Amino acid sequence: MYNPPGMNAPVRKHIELMHGYTPGEQPTDVAVIKLNTNENPYPPSPRVLSAIGNITAEQLRRYPSPDARDFRRAAAAVHHVEPEMIMPTNGGDELLALVVRACAGENDRVAYLDPGYSLYPVLANMQAAKPIPVDYEISSQEWRVPKNLGDIDAAVLLIVNPNAPSGTLIDLATLEDIARRFSGLLLIDEAYVDFAPISAISLVARFPRLVLLRSMSKGYGLAGMRFGYGIAQAPLIAELYKIRDSYPCDVIAIAAATAAISDQAYAKAVWQKVIEQRQWMTGQLTALGFGVPESHSNFVLAQVPAGMDAALWYEQLKARRILVRYFNLPRLTDKLRITIGTPQQNEIFIQTMAELKTGMTPPD
Repeated sequence: MYNPPGMNAPVRKHIELMHGYTPGEQPTDVAVIKLNTNENPYPPSPRVLSAIGNITAEQLRRYPSPDARDFRRAAAAVHHVEPEMIMPTNGGDELLALVVRACAGENDRVAYLDPGYSLYPVLANMQAAKPIPVDYEISSQEWRVPKNLGDIDAAVLLIVNPNAPSGTLIDLATLEDIARRFSGLLLIDEAYVDFAPISAISLVARFPRLVLLRSMSKGYGLAGMRFGYGIAQAPLIAELYKIRDSYPCDVIAIAAATAAISDQAYAKAVWQKVIEQRQWMTGQLTALGFGVPESHSNFVLAQVPAGMDAALWYEQLKARRILVRYFNLPRLTDKLRITIGTPQQNEIFIQTMAELKTGMTPPD
């Protein structure tokens, strides 16, 4: 055990040296147009508030279902799998942590596509494992996966698909090839898949080392409830259950998530609204001179026009009470990630962008 000087409590040396995850800004000013953390712009199904309202004092007094039984059954019905193939978690991040904890020990390799979800290397470092970023091959409009990705030597391979922060999508044939060739645990993070045309769920029955991550935050409007789940073959789910918390999902979250996933008609209508606004946003940004790869998520990644400073765009928008996400990271410093908001929010954002560009562009 390493005890750094000046600390009141001992921590392991690799914890002291690592950097933690940095969340997006969460403003207290409700008037801010918040397009920075990929929340759903629409409220959850009315069934959710009804379910929450029906929670009794007795339910709150008791511990919740350890395996969120009602949700497992509802999700299994939606995905046409057995309930034993569903693992509810306290947000998708808990599932990621469980997979890394279960499969990667000290000095093991945890590989992930980069740029990707910035939590992945943090989870590897927490285990004293070795984060192994694998670079996307990026052009102005395309993000390509290296052809030999499935052959990488690692205990865990994490792929967010659709990608964050680009929204680009890896096709099913490529994912199948990776799953066939990779010898470790493959997790495909489908947090944004509700806004995409394909899912890798058909691969689960064929690959026992594959886990899909799903989230109730993006597609179902429940970011405030912190509820996610994994889909995998039952023996793998059983192994992951050994190391999870005793009661990771509270009774209110279980009721809300069960109600939300059971109302597929409402959810699909919301997804379609977001997709239509995503297409509109892409066209508007492109017309303003931004480079925008095709997105299959509830956000777009916009490369600022040549000669302009993405950090300055971010600051100028923030000064006008519009938040977007700027990443001061390699290959992202000239880009802004923009969550799709409501039509009104999107129109204000685009109008502001046009005004800012006029002010930033020198006259001929």
